[in-house]
Amino acid sequence: MLDAIRWDTDLIRRYDLAGPRYTSYPTAVQFHSQVGTFDLLHALRESRKALRPLSLYVHVPFCANICYYCACNKVITKDRGRALPYLQRLEQEIQLIACHLDPGQKVEQLHFGGGTPTFLSHDELRQLMGHLRQHFNLLDDDSGDYGIEIDPREADWSTMGLLRELGFNRVSIGLQDLDPAVQRAVNRLQSLEETRAVIEAARTLQFRSINIDLIYGLPKQTPDNFARTVEEVINLQPDRLSVFNYAHLPERFMPQRRINSHELPAPAEKLQMLQRTIEQLTAAGYRYIGMDHFALPDDELAIAQEESTLQRNFQGYTTHGHCDLIGLGVSAISQIGDLYCQNSSDLTQYQNLLGGAQLATSRGLVCNQDDRVRRAVIQQLICNFSLDFEAIEQQFNLDFRGYFGELWPQLQAMAEDGLIKLSNESIEVLPAGRLLVRSVCMVFDAYLEQQNRQRFSRVI
Repeated sequence: MLDAIRWDTDLIRRYDLAGPRYTSYPTAVQFHSQVGTFDLLHALRESRKALRPLSLYVHVPFCANICYYCACNKVITKDRGRALPYLQRLEQEIQLIACHLDPGQKVEQLHFGGGTPTFLSHDELRQLMGHLRQHFNLLDDDSGDYGIEIDPREADWSTMGLLRELGFNRVSIGLQDLDPAVQRAVNRLQSLEETRAVIEAARTLQFRSINIDLIYGLPKQTPDNFARTVEEVINLQPDRLSVFNYAHLPERFMPQRRINSHELPAPAEKLQMLQRTIEQLTAAGYRYIGMDHFALPDDELAIAQEESTLQRNFQGYTTHGHCDLIGLGVSAISQIGDLYCQNSSDLTQYQNLLGGAQLATSRGLVCNQDDRVRRAVIQQLICNFSLDFEAIEQQFNLDFRGYFGELWPQLQAMAEDGLIKLSNESIEVLPAGRLLVRSVCMVFDAYLEQQNRQRFSRVI
């Protein structure tokens, strides 16, 4: 079975290193300022010529309240009026990007993230979606994957009804933890009733998929109280679950400085939380997709993994990796062919650039041939837990053993440790290695030795 995991505490302790999450390869750490608007326009032209389908990501950075654990690009404000100038610039960006694409390029996937997308008023959401439909070829038959992140404290039945009417058919709900003491410690008070009401609305309104986000490793969490949260979440029966490891990096993310580090669970307790969570979710019928993600067996991600068609991009695991990803809004990242590019992460700069009728691209990277090879290898390992050397050899016209000869001793050591099964034809990530698949991918990362590992979260 694809979802089989074997818990091996000794292996986890040895291979639980800090490293990238590989939503891209090369990772965003490699982006540089030599990539700009010209590169983006060139990539858009290539996308138009190839008539490639599209995936749109729209970043809404505003939140009414701060969650201390958060590492997202956000603006904390009670002033709802602050969204208006941002939306004006966002609509300009939509227009500027869309005129370089073909109306025949269908938008198969759309995702609103944040921040809190439902910070926007109903009229603002309606206007933004109308603008997107005016300039992009959004599907009208509900066949696309159109998702939005929901804070249940910022949504009610009327909000959910509006979102469904606007074409959204997937919701991702931030929950993190249900224990009141934990919620107070991270400044996110959210009741089970609030969360259940949004889920019931989504089901009644026939949203196709519901995802819930949890975080383990938060202050005041214990294996027992987190197990109770997981039990309540299982009762809600989401289609997908993301169970993230909290990375405490207060030197990088200012809100985390408000967390009392003495209240954080010890590493051994975090491991226990993860182990129990996996046991609970597996017993409830969820499959381990990889990298913190679980899904019911009939979910599209689980089916894609069974069929070896699962992919991974800046939106996480996806069945739409063949699409060109267009990021819209402050700090949003695009992946178009071999180009990665990111908008300015500074709200004022983003708005000023678009105010001057310029795109807000601030940095990025164009993949070279070696990047493409390693990207394909990492993609196969992280999505399918296996790698067929011949497929890489045919795709890139190379000899796998010759190309990666210097890595062989590391791979052999992993094979001896029981993480992988290594042959002359393939790598298979074994049940004991699946939780540590990032560590296997890191072997193939040509940039990792040059990087400061403190920029990354630990594998587990």
